[in-house]
Amino acid sequence: MTTLRADCERCFGLCCVVPAFSVSADFAIDKEAGQPCPNLRPGFRCAIHDHLRRAGFGGCAAYDCFGAGQKVAQVTFGGQDWRREPAIADQMFAVFTVMRQLHELLWYLSEALTLPPAGPLHDELSRAFAATERLGYGSPGALAALDVSAHRRTVNTLLLRASELVRAGTRGQGGDLSGADLIGKNLRGADLAGASLRGARLIGADLRGADLRMADFTGADLRGADLGGADLTGSIFLTQAQLDAAKGGPHTRLPPSLTSPAHWPPPVTAG
Repeated sequence: MTTLRADCERCFGLCCVVPAFSVSADFAIDKEAGQPCPNLRPGFRCAIHDHLRRAGFGGCAAYDCFGAGQKVAQVTFGGQDWRREPAIADQMFAVFTVMRQLHELLWYLSEALTLPPAGPLHDELSRAFAATERLGYGSPGALAALDVSAHRRTVNTLLLRASELVRAGTRGQGGDLSGADLIGKNLRGADLAGASLRGARLIGADLRGADLRMADFTGADLRGADLGGADLTGSIFLTQAQLDAAKGGPHTRLPPSLTSPAHWPPPVTAG
């Protein structure tokens, strides 16, 4: 079974090299794609890992490769690293971009397989999981040449059907907000139960006290969104990385598979 959790000890700092980023609330510096971050040490460890947010790298703190980094490093390239073997660097970086997308799809498929209302689709979901996993074991050349966008579209169609089955039983007023521009929107206390928030832009939105039960968060951008006191129990396709990019508090209710981010205020304990 493919591991879908990052193991940085077995990676070669690929997430610190491959993506590009610009000076913003999430990153303190500009960095081009394929250029090592200046905070990356020779041994592939981050020099500021224990204080990323304080140093202005909240985007790094919220990043999740879903285990793609160690897969590329240890399986696809058999332990060869791009510093000792610079000739493989470009291909390794291209493969990491593809592998990360495959592993994200595997994560969504694995969650879909745990959702009882999606039971009628479990055979199709299982076949899609197996097919996606097989693609991840391809050669470096095959992975670099893979039309991952086409595969993503096929899988997303199936995931959307699973989402519709899960959300069909809700009575909320959320509706279809797929791809909606909700940046900075005041949604405090809103009834968004069962809403489709797939790809919605919720950057800086006020979602305090909102009812987000059974909402679909596939690809939603929650950077800086305030989830204080919101109810996300039963929400689907919500990742830990999305939570890590958001704000929350001791009264935010989460699905059991996710944990309250370390930078959120801790629960109040009786003295």
